[in-house]
Amino acid sequence: MSGPTDFEKFASTQYAALLRTAYLLTQNRSSAEDLVQATLAKCWLSWNRIQGDDPLPYVRRTLINTYTSWWRRKWNTEYPTEELPEVVDHGGHSGVETGTDLARALARLPKRMRAVIVLRFYEDLTEAEAARLLNCSVGTIKSQTSRALTKLRVDPSILDHCPAKEGRA
Repeated sequence: MSGPTDFEKFASTQYAALLRTAYLLTQNRSSAEDLVQATLAKCWLSWNRIQGDDPLPYVRRTLINTYTSWWRRKWNTEYPTEELPEVVDHGGHSGVETGTDLARALARLPKRMRAVIVLRFYEDLTEAEAARLLNCSVGTIKSQTSRALTKLRVDPSILDHCPAKEGRA
């Protein structure tokens, strides 16, 4: 793919999927939109260099790298105020419900664990693919997945809806 029309076609067809991934990572609609826009801007600048029939892995990696650099920099533009901002209803979130118990439990995970869970289970990537995107070893992906699932299993918002199993106190 090359040229502005190819990029526009790609961006318009993949925007919802990229936004869903970004939302699951950031847990904030505005931050997710900013993340997708920053990612697409970076990719547009190097669109002619993106090789292959499927640029999605390259763009996804750029999204993850951008997200990672934001959290490493402690990027945060939210400040406490006495007045709450106006509430805006954005409609649907491309299949992601912000009020679900699982979304709340996911938001309580550390950012790296959240990234691993999103890539492995929401994006359905293999351990090797997730490791490549997060620039770490497969062992790190395995251990982060295990720790994250352990935290999710004991999260109170999820436990409240699980029937008690026999033999459990």
